[in-house]
Amino acid sequence: MDANVASDELNRVAPPHPGMGPWQFVVMLAALMAADNLALELMLPALGHMAHAFALTTHTQRQWLLTAGLLGYGGGHLVYGPPADRFGRRPMLFLALGIYIAASLAAACANSFDAMLAARVMQGVGAAGARVIAGSVVRDCYKGWRMARMVSLGYMVFLAVPVLGPSVGQVIILIAGWRAVFIAIALFATAVMIWLALRLPETLHDQDRRPIVLGEMAAAARATLTNRISLGYTLAMTLGMGGFFGLVDSAQPIFVDMFHRPREFTVVLGAMSVGTAAASWINARLVERLGERLIAHAALAGYAVIAALHVTVASLLNEPMLGFALLQAGTMFCFGLMMGNFIAMAMEPMGHIAGAASSIQGFINVVGGALIGAAIGARFDNTLVPLTLGTLLCGLASLAAVLYAESGQLFRAPHEVPEPGPFLKV
Repeated sequence: MDANVASDELNRVAPPHPGMGPWQFVVMLAALMAADNLALELMLPALGHMAHAFALTTHTQRQWLLTAGLLGYGGGHLVYGPPADRFGRRPMLFLALGIYIAASLAAACANSFDAMLAARVMQGVGAAGARVIAGSVVRDCYKGWRMARMVSLGYMVFLAVPVLGPSVGQVIILIAGWRAVFIAIALFATAVMIWLALRLPETLHDQDRRPIVLGEMAAAARATLTNRISLGYTLAMTLGMGGFFGLVDSAQPIFVDMFHRPREFTVVLGAMSVGTAAASWINARLVERLGERLIAHAALAGYAVIAALHVTVASLLNEPMLGFALLQAGTMFCFGLMMGNFIAMAMEPMGHIAGAASSIQGFINVVGGALIGAAIGARFDNTLVPLTLGTLLCGLASLAAVLYAESGQLFRAPHEVPEPGPFLKV
């Protein structure tokens, strides 16, 4: 991507603020969104070492090392929203990053499987706060296609983690052992916290602060779950993430036990992630012109078609690794076009309760997606059918959720372009 073109595009949508420029805003979003994904991807090459260290004997036990973090990540979303709407984004962000750093260090020192699972759960809880605050901050500052573009650009950087994460994790393991992976994660989070303490202003406006009252929290939850757009696109995100987590949970046994190509595992996953990141960049370039609905709905249709083709191929043929990688990359490319827009559209009507809405939507998205992905991964039978069929079912159910959100009308024209909300001046 041409640097001048990229800067021009960002300047068109970024509100002026002396503390944080447009590229810094995108990197901030990516860093906060990537907290849990970073722990997951860096840890993948260490699973075998951890299984040996904790005497794990089954695939299910290894899977819990991944699922524990995801469940903590999902459940943690419910913790941060109301306090973030009451006390501001910065205090809750720094609390979340502190929990994340402490849990990462605890994981590095864990001497039992139970202690590791507990540390992974708390690591997920800390990462959840970073994700909730990222969603709240971007909604504080942007609306409509502008928000969709910024989220997509953040996702573009965020999706570089699966490209580099496993390789970086492998290098760390070779140099210093698997426990050093968690120390590296803690150091990364510490650097992010220091940077944001210096550069990120408080983005919650005084008039939008809400008291922490049980009735208010119930009202915010009710508003989030009864708004057709919010609920429909939250469910669509959840099902899309279910397909993604299904791939994450299934990838290692597919490459190790089915293809017998363990060395290609991280390379192929990285190549898929490049396509997904490219899709996010394409979405950021086109969303102003075409609108988030047109792009997301077309991508969802493509996702379902490619998934159906993959089920057919996996059922009828002895699919080679290259065929699997190409078809799976196609679905992941569509996933990259969908997710940033789904997030923006789900948050669009929730500006007055952005923190609470981001918490509730994130909880449903991550916990639901993790459970769906775990169910897909648990059905691995040395063939590609469980993964491909699970991906197809997720795509069709996501389409049904979008139809619900849009009252049966797909490919709507873009709404009138709103102005971006400014940062709170400090």
